[in-house]
Amino acid sequence: MASTFELEIVTPDKKFYEGSVERIVIRTTNGDIGILKDHMFTVSPLQIGAIKIKQEGKYKEAACAGGFIQVKEEKTTIITDSAEWADEIDIKRAEEAKKRAEERLHKSTEDIDMLRAKAALKRALTRLQVAK
Repeated sequence: MASTFELEIVTPDKKFYEGSVERIVIRTTNGDIGILKDHMFTVSPLQIGAIKIKQEGKYKEAACAGGFIQVKEEKTTIITDSAEWADEIDIKRAEEAKKRAEERLHKSTEDIDMLRAKAALKRALTRLQVAK
């Protein structure tokens, strides 16, 4: 059996995931990182993107709406606004959110509206990527 470490993914609503994993790959603000057992201590902000979790030799993927990751000796914790497994994603709803965000990007003139629309578009695209 491969070396494992504890992973906990927490959202404001619930503990999304808790268990032993072999590896995770996640997108930070500095790019994608892979975490294995005994990874050096790290705290980093996360970008909107997929979390790839390797458990028992197989990968499982979830959409992550940004947040933070803390890597300690035996445990990694991810705190995020939301997380969804691929089979939980409503593809039709994600496609509608993508369309709304694209429309807002074309109409918006204020910087804050543009930032919100870009974030909404990135979330929708991530959800669609993970779901397919």
